[in-house]
Amino acid sequence: MYLKRGAWRGARVRTSAVVLGAALLIAGCSSSGDGEEPEDNAGAGISQQPKETDPFWVNPDGNAAEQVTAFEKAGKKEDAEQIRKIAEQPTGEWISPESPEQQARGFTEAADKAGRRALLVLYNIPHRDCGQFSEGGAADGNAYRAFVDSVAKGIGDREATVILEPDAVLHMVDNCTAQEYHEERYDLLSGAVAKLKALKNTKVYLDAGNAGWGHPDQIFEPLKRAGIDQADGFSVNVSNFYTTQDSIAYGKELSAKVGNKPFVIDTSRNGNGPFTGGKPDEVWCNPPGRALGETPTTKTADPLVDAYVWVKRPGESDGECKGGPKAGEWWAQYALSLAKASK
Repeated sequence: MYLKRGAWRGARVRTSAVVLGAALLIAGCSSSGDGEEPEDNAGAGISQQPKETDPFWVNPDGNAAEQVTAFEKAGKKEDAEQIRKIAEQPTGEWISPESPEQQARGFTEAADKAGRRALLVLYNIPHRDCGQFSEGGAADGNAYRAFVDSVAKGIGDREATVILEPDAVLHMVDNCTAQEYHEERYDLLSGAVAKLKALKNTKVYLDAGNAGWGHPDQIFEPLKRAGIDQADGFSVNVSNFYTTQDSIAYGKELSAKVGNKPFVIDTSRNGNGPFTGGKPDEVWCNPPGRALGETPTTKTADPLVDAYVWVKRPGESDGECKGGPKAGEWWAQYALSLAKASK
């Protein structure tokens, strides 16, 4: 369906110099999909964005940074500069079930050292993605609670913003997730919000779908059951392509129904809006002609929009469609197309 994102992005775990060996970092698989492998990014010169407009941490060891180095070493300077558009922006760090405490600690320690806030994504709810491209998740409710507990312990008192479970509420509304799992899922989500909000410096945004799937009237009550009242707000357009204008309109209409909660918008790949060609059930999967959207910032000029964020990491495949590699793997060719099409 058009609302799917298609991918568990934590395809491999690797040690990162940026956390000085303190943790295991999650990234997409290193294959670029076009025969040019990302490699050690020493010398890529990735720096943080100005804190006053973009307080989120830029991971200098991400796949995009590695690809910059690979292109530079191959003499492809123009391609390197295009990928730098991605490498120099903060993107979401998707916490995998393997060593979640160490990952959360490593990312937040690295961000804290840089004087920035970590942007983390939890995507491990049981029965995730209804058995589709991103199927999986925790084995059961107790495993999920342990996962959240570990993440919370890893974050500690350091600053973090958590995007909580993309599509988890939406998939109950559209009945993609079987009815028998709904009650437990609501309990798990509200419990996760409570656990994370008990931390001193953590903000939590519960995912609320996107502008293209339906109407806010369908999701505001489920969001309340999932703990939106205790959360800082909600997220929209995660890994999707709807324009910022449409996402703001959707978010504001929904906000009015959940106590005027603010929201964040994933603008990572919405520069050209959604793809309208091809098969309706595949428009979300590696659509051609898309572009990077507005760069991450907290200066949105709208009091209800807390930030534009890049939750999805541009350049990681949505799945094995349109020539792409497996979901979550780095695909340099697609990353280049996004960057070149951006303004």
